[in-house]
Amino acid sequence: MCKIMEDMLIEDRKEIAGRMLNDGILSLEKIAEYTGLSIKEIKKLADQKTV
Repeated sequence: MCKIMEDMLIEDRKEIAGRMLNDGILSLEKIAEYTGLSIKEIKKLADQKTV
């Protein structure tokens, strides 16, 4: 897959993870599992949402 498409896919996953975080129902681990993002990335997104 080309770099641009990979970047777009990652951004989409981050957006989805952000919506999951806003719902507050799933654990960080489950969000990471469902989106394919790392726990570190999910925690970073969660920290950005609380700032």
